[in-house]
Amino acid sequence: MEFVIRISQFLLSLSLLIVLHELGHFVPAKLFKTRVEKFYLFFDIKFSLFKKKIGDTVYGIGWLPLGGYVKISGMIDESMDKEQMAQPAQPWEFRSKPAWQRLIIMLGGVTVNFILAYIIYVFVAFIYGDKTTKIESLKDGYWIENEFLQNLGFKTGDKILAVNDIKVINDYDVRSNIIGAERITIKRNGQEQVIDLPEDFLGQFTSAKSKELFERRIPFMIGTVRDSSLNKSFDIKEGDIITTIDGKPLRYFDQLDSLMADYKNQTLAVELLRDEETITRQLKVDDKGKFGFQPAYDNDRFAELGYYDIAIQTYTFGESFGAGATDFVETLNKYGAQLKAIFNPSTGAYKGVGGFKAIYSIFPSVWSWQAFWVLTAFLSIMLGVLNLLPIPALDGGHVMFLLYEMISGRAPSEKFLERAQLVGFIILITLVLFANINDWI
Repeated sequence: MEFVIRISQFLLSLSLLIVLHELGHFVPAKLFKTRVEKFYLFFDIKFSLFKKKIGDTVYGIGWLPLGGYVKISGMIDESMDKEQMAQPAQPWEFRSKPAWQRLIIMLGGVTVNFILAYIIYVFVAFIYGDKTTKIESLKDGYWIENEFLQNLGFKTGDKILAVNDIKVINDYDVRSNIIGAERITIKRNGQEQVIDLPEDFLGQFTSAKSKELFERRIPFMIGTVRDSSLNKSFDIKEGDIITTIDGKPLRYFDQLDSLMADYKNQTLAVELLRDEETITRQLKVDDKGKFGFQPAYDNDRFAELGYYDIAIQTYTFGESFGAGATDFVETLNKYGAQLKAIFNPSTGAYKGVGGFKAIYSIFPSVWSWQAFWVLTAFLSIMLGVLNLLPIPALDGGHVMFLLYEMISGRAPSEKFLERAQLVGFIILITLVLFANINDWI
């Protein structure tokens, strides 16, 4: 079921972004009376799942979900239609239009991406508000499970005060400022310490076995009971919180392993908090020292029980436009910082570049419209920025040559553009293969 939920969110988000991006090219092309031969969601190599011709345009859905495209008459693109380009230019063709019109057509896709992201952030702010966790409310610090972070000197219970020289106020500030960070200031046992990060921190982190960063300390709330659990037939419910084991208090889930080390293959008296009532159960421990429960890692009740404080900032419809703009600019700047780190080999950030599997994995395993729209906004920004890269075969490559034409007064030859398109396509395929192979490695 988890796969179905994630793949559904992934395909819905991808389809929405592709259709609207291509619509950004389609609409100005039509406004400037440029013929659009095809408008496709996904690629139709050899055959289509669906197609219908309306006017001059064939609308369809391909079988290969790696993107989408519009085929504009008289434009040198990935179709490499040399026969059409060998014919005299026609008034309805892309190449016959003034440079400024062609520029608007090529910028239409990324413009829609950025506008879409902004609109999503506006409505997310208006409907859901901003939910933040104050750092000072994490009274017993963070849960540091990642061995890589432990080797750098971090320990469970550390309180994070600053990343570089930026004081952190909210839990989100830690993650959002980690890219390019050189040091982190913590408080441990009442004493401040500075932990220096290696230059290739991002590379080492993405290569580490665990991908957990600084996690909030949470109780042992039962999410699901595994089929293999020895306690499956017992009166255990999702949402029960284990508070004591054999008379020993269990405040945080991260204390479980040390507490259970001596109880393999035993039956223990366990106290659970169910709603507002404390109940006792005799639970069996397997030969690995486990109860066979899958914990819940995020639940609104954690805040209600005092594990941390959640502050919710609400906005009027008018205020949400400013809040949406702030979220848009912050996301754009942070994605720019990620790209900068990726293109700097010394950071090792390129090791974390992922493809479709990585995008699929960021969607939650339970359906959440808020998470879906926030992730879609981020992916829309990502798609817009990547399409602006000056690589032939991308929108940015076409824009680069059009700007050259407008400044110099001379258009590159069609033969040059064909060769550049081929080189760009090879670069693009190489990057896509690298990202997706990186996913599996």
